[in-house]
Amino acid sequence: MNELIREKLKFLPDKPGVYLMKDASGTIIYVGKAKVLKNRVRSYFTGSHDGKTQALVSNIEDFEYIVTDTVVEALVLECNFIKQYNPQYNILLKDDKTYPYIKITNELHPRIEIVRRVQKDKAKYFGPYPNAGSAAETKRLLDRLYPLRKCRTLKDKVCLYYHINQCVAPCEFTVEPDVYQNMIKEITRFLQGGYKQIVRQLQEDMNEAAEQLNFEKAKEIRDLIMHIERVMESQKITVADQVDRDVFGFFADKGMMCIQVFYIRQGKMIQRDVSVFHHYGDVEEDFLSWIAQFYMNQQDVPKEIFLPEGIDASVIGDWLDAKVIVPKRGDKKELVDLAIKNAQIALEERFQLMNRDHARTILAVEQLGDVLGIPAPKRIEAFDNSNIQGTDPVAAMIVFTDGQPAKKEYRKFKIKTVQGPNDYASMQEVVRRRYTRVLREQLPLPDLIVIDGGKGHIRAALEVLEDELSLQIPVCGLAKDERHRTSQLFFMDDPVPVSIDRSSQAFYLLTRVQDEVHRFAITFYRDAKGKQAVKSVLDDIPGVGEKRKRALFKHFGSIAAMRQAPVEEFRKIGIGDALARQILDFLHSQANVES
Repeated sequence: MNELIREKLKFLPDKPGVYLMKDASGTIIYVGKAKVLKNRVRSYFTGSHDGKTQALVSNIEDFEYIVTDTVVEALVLECNFIKQYNPQYNILLKDDKTYPYIKITNELHPRIEIVRRVQKDKAKYFGPYPNAGSAAETKRLLDRLYPLRKCRTLKDKVCLYYHINQCVAPCEFTVEPDVYQNMIKEITRFLQGGYKQIVRQLQEDMNEAAEQLNFEKAKEIRDLIMHIERVMESQKITVADQVDRDVFGFFADKGMMCIQVFYIRQGKMIQRDVSVFHHYGDVEEDFLSWIAQFYMNQQDVPKEIFLPEGIDASVIGDWLDAKVIVPKRGDKKELVDLAIKNAQIALEERFQLMNRDHARTILAVEQLGDVLGIPAPKRIEAFDNSNIQGTDPVAAMIVFTDGQPAKKEYRKFKIKTVQGPNDYASMQEVVRRRYTRVLREQLPLPDLIVIDGGKGHIRAALEVLEDELSLQIPVCGLAKDERHRTSQLFFMDDPVPVSIDRSSQAFYLLTRVQDEVHRFAITFYRDAKGKQAVKSVLDDIPGVGEKRKRALFKHFGSIAAMRQAPVEEFRKIGIGDALARQILDFLHSQANVES
């Protein structure tokens, strides 16, 4: 703690407000709120902290604060500052964290659409749907069931939707307001849980169509019923009181937090949302901060919000026009407990995935170092040559850092000094060019070089590294079997292959490196050959550039067609007679040479 902070701590007021922590450059790195600024801000600089909080405190070089009249004002101000400054250590909900709604427009001829914002336009809104795909699927279903207009502006005549009975065609026919009102009532009942009645009616229609031997229509209705049930089947958790509510649960561990939200609409859980993120402040405060940002720009707030025990619900309740409850018993508490349980499961799953990635990367690197008897090779550079019978040889280099590909550092090489199929000399040229530049520009040296090849390739690389450049870098080679799979690992100039467990993470890492460098080299070779393939005999004709060459091929289609064309035909693409004769003379001379 520096002297400036020590002095400012003495004058902190015992009032609610917002504090802003800054680093050495004056950048705001954390924004917090407090019931009592004096107590909260001082707590950062006294006592011991866990690792995540200590990471924040170690970067604080100054702070400032704003006093508010109430804690609710502090909460709102904190949200505004987080959105404005995007602090490094704060939980941040992105500005585009808005969920879609299904809207029935308030127009003379209403239509159904999906929107992201609820506006005061007297339209009907249903949602939100955290899963945008679910909202789109539901809209498609409603479009099939109810023939509201589909176009944004009325057409001059009926379209396909009218002919398939999905539009009442107000563009040509008069539609009474009662027709629209009845459809809107049906849609409202459908989205509020009344779809079962519609399914029963459809089943009756299906049976009637089958009795009339109209099997095509019966099948269509059957498919529609199945579609409705698939859309609505996610509504499993029900509460008898039919109240709209959001249910929150959270779980925090190892500096990370998971928050689950259950969306209960008309007594049914229609969706859930999951957020997992790093957090640096107090668990309860960070949870409240997340909820405040969640509702900051949301106009469609449910009647009730359920929070877990231990959370001060009064702050959110005073701010939002909703009843914020911490259930103590019964079905409602079980809903909150279920959200907490799901949050715990989701966070533990994230840790398992992180551990798996750690095993595939960091632990694999450490294991590879143990196998080769060297320090863990955090930076690996791998090389591979690519050519066909020595023609147009190229090479590629890739980089892995901490077991992960660093694609921005990949490099391509065209072999310049080697003639014919000499893989060892090509490898030496590439290694020489790469590490001469590394030394000249003082770039980082690798901890291990991987060569796609066996003992001969290793010796070739070591001759350049040790004898020419005086570099002591470990080199290993990967030989392949007849099926082009990694089979043997050679290290330095030892003629005996290194023993390595094929089921180990180290072997898996080497296989990934070899496959990636081979893929990169082959892709480069094909690209280079592709560019040469588009060259043609026209390149050798003076006055024919890329633009004219493209025009010639577009017009004639082939060299043979050009050769047979009269001079007059070239005029159609803007080529004069003199140049046309020059092209024809050249093409005929080439044909004579080839024959």
